[in-house]
Order: sequence, then C-alpha cells, then structure tokens
Amino acid sequence: MAAERKVDLGTKIVTAVAAMAAAFIARKLITIVWTKAVGKEPPTHPEDPQVGLGEALGWSVLTGVSVEANAADGQAAHSRQTS
Repeated sequence: MAAERKVDLGTKIVTAVAAMAAAFIARKLITIVWTKAVGKEPPTHPEDPQVGLGEALGWSVLTGVSVEANAADGQAAHSRQTS
C-alpha cells in the first residue's frame, strides 16, 4: 500500500484557484471558437425553442468534449502527483 502524502492548505487553495481559472479560460476559448466558426454567439439556453436542433446539439457536444478533456487532464495530473 502506498504511503499517503499530506498536502498543506496552501497547496489545496492554489490547486482549486488554478482549476477555476482553467475552467474559466476553457469556457472563454470554446465561446470564441464557436463564434468564429458559426458567426454568432453560442446559445445560452440550448433548450430554448428558438435555438435550432443542430445548434443546440453542436454546442452541447463542444462543451461536453471540453469538460471531458478537462476531467481527463485532472486525472492525469493526479496520477502523476501520486506516483
């Protein structure tokens, strides 16, 4: 069994702030990419009846992929820290 490492409070705070900053930047980046590709702002409420099905699905897939990539990156970083 691997020995557990103690992480101080400062490290936890810095990690949390870095994760929030990364999520904010990722959201801004995919919004910019969407706007450049589609030519209009992404839908704020994809379930709105005025939003087309293709637009709602496209935005949902794009945000889902970015969330999954962020989660995979976090898991990889965690495994590097614990090994």
